[in-house]
Amino acid sequence: MMTRILGIDPGSQITGYGIIDMDGNHAVHVAHGNIHIDSEEAPEKLRIIFTNITSILAEYRPAEVAVEKVFMHRNADSALKLGQARGAAITACAMQELKVFEYTPNQVKQAAVGRGHAAKQQVQHMVKVLLCLAEIPQADAADALAVALCHGHSREGLLRMRKVSGIRGGRLQ
Repeated sequence: MMTRILGIDPGSQITGYGIIDMDGNHAVHVAHGNIHIDSEEAPEKLRIIFTNITSILAEYRPAEVAVEKVFMHRNADSALKLGQARGAAITACAMQELKVFEYTPNQVKQAAVGRGHAAKQQVQHMVKVLLCLAEIPQADAADALAVALCHGHSREGLLRMRKVSGIRGGRLQ
């Protein structure tokens, strides 16, 4: 069964998004891009993220959403701004009653590249390869696609584990 996944790489200046369709372990690229936040005012930045994610949800109708978790950035102020951007994106998804899954940057890099401390260029290259893209996507969009891929593969593993653990006495419960 095909599942459409929206991956989001939140940022206070650029928020990347990537949409894939997962069929088992096979991922197919649907779309990707960036939301550029030109305002300096925090409420306006959050409105731009919220309204753009809402539009993306309406256009592509994902079944599930995956978002990168906040990590301690350069400083507390940067982490706070990133957290606010995440909040705006997650709220847009919650308003559509979509389940949101969260992954650390290391989990995303591990899923895309095979090691948790991979460089951005490695993530971009592997996303291009894994999704058979003609060109390497911009870094924020590549990160968002990597988040979607991370969820897609994690999701498949969890579904398989549920099926296996549900077998008792030769039948699925």
